Amino acid sequence: MSINFKKSYKFAIKSSFYITLFVTGLLAILLYLFFEINYQFIGLFALATLSFSFFMLQFRVEKFIYKRVKKIYDDVSLLDSTTLRNQPITTDMATLTQDVQKFAREKKIEIETLKVREEYRREFLGNVSHELKTPLFTVQGYLSTLLDGAMNDKTIRKKYLERAEKGVERLIHIVKDLDMITKLEVGDLNLEFSEFNIVDVVQNVFDLLEMKADQKNIMLMFDMKYTKPVMVLGDEEKIQQVLTNLVMNSIKYGKENGTTEVSIEDLVNNKVIIRVTDNGEGIQQQYIPRLFERFFRVDKSGARSEGGSGLGLSIVKHIIEAHHQKIYIESKYGYGSEFSFTLEKSK
Repeated sequence: MSINFKKSYKFAIKSSFYITLFVTGLLAILLYLFFEINYQFIGLFALATLSFSFFMLQFRVEKFIYKRVKKIYDDVSLLDSTTLRNQPITTDMATLTQDVQKFAREKKIEIETLKVREEYRREFLGNVSHELKTPLFTVQGYLSTLLDGAMNDKTIRKKYLERAEKGVERLIHIVKDLDMITKLEVGDLNLEFSEFNIVDVVQNVFDLLEMKADQKNIMLMFDMKYTKPVMVLGDEEKIQQVLTNLVMNSIKYGKENGTTEVSIEDLVNNKVIIRVTDNGEGIQQQYIPRLFERFFRVDKSGARSEGGSGLGLSIVKHIIEAHHQKIYIESKYGYGSEFSFTLEKSK
C-alpha cells in the first residue's frame, strides 16, 4: 500500500511547499514593513506551516478520494464482482483504473458467453419443439379422425392406429435419445467395460444395416480382410451404437451406388482408430464445428425426410468422450466424409 500512496505524498508535499512559500513570503514582507525581521522566527513559522499543510492536505485528499473510490467499489460490488470485493480499497487512481478495466473485461466476456448460451438455448428449444410437434400432430390427427367416426371402418381403423403407433414410437425414440444424452453429460449412465473384438462389432453393424444399404445400392465393406481379432476395451453395446449411427449416416447421406468403408488401424499409446469413410455428398466446412450439436442438421428438409431424431451424432460424441477417447471428422464437400474415433486396445 506504501507504493500506492507515493503519488498522493508527492501531491501533498508540492502543495504544502507552495502554500508555505506564499505564507512565509507574505509574513517576511509584513515583518519588513511593520516589524523587525527575525530569521529564526520565519524559519520556524515556515516549518510549522509546511508540516501543518502537508498533513492537512494529505488527510483531506485521502479522505476525499477514499469516500468517492469506496462508493465506486460499493456500486460495482452490486454486480457481484468477487474480484473487486476481495481486494483492499486503494486511492491510487492508476491501480483503481486497472481494477475497473479488468472488471469490465471480465464482465464483457461473461455477457458474450451468456449471449451465446441464450442463442443456443433458443435454437435448442425450437428444434425440440419442431421434432416433437410433427409426430404429436400426426398422432393427434389420426386419433381425431378415428374419434370422428372413422373407427367404424375396420380397414381404416387398423391403418390409422398403425400410423399413430409409428408416431408414438418416434416420440419414444426422441425422448430416449435425449435421456441418454442427459445421463452421459451428468455421468449417470454407467458404462460396462469389457474386452471385445471390434471387427465382429463392425460386421454386426453391417449385417444389421445391409438391407438399408441395398435400397440405395451402397456397398458396406472393410478396407482389408481382418484375419485376426482386434481386441479393444470399452462398452461393447455403446460402441456398436456409435458404429451404427455413423454407418447409418453414411448410408442416409450417401450417393446411389456408393460405398461405406470401415478401417481399423493401430495408433501409439496402445490405441486403435476406427474410420468410417464414404463417398457421399460431404459436408461444407462451415457446418463441421456444429455437427455434434443436438438436433443440428446440415440439410434441414432433406435430413428430416430421411427420418431420425437428429441426436445421433451428439450421442456418438458423448459416448466416445465417456470412454475418455476422441472423435474426429474430415469432409470435403462433394467428395465424401470420414468419421473416426479412438479406442483403447486390451492388454
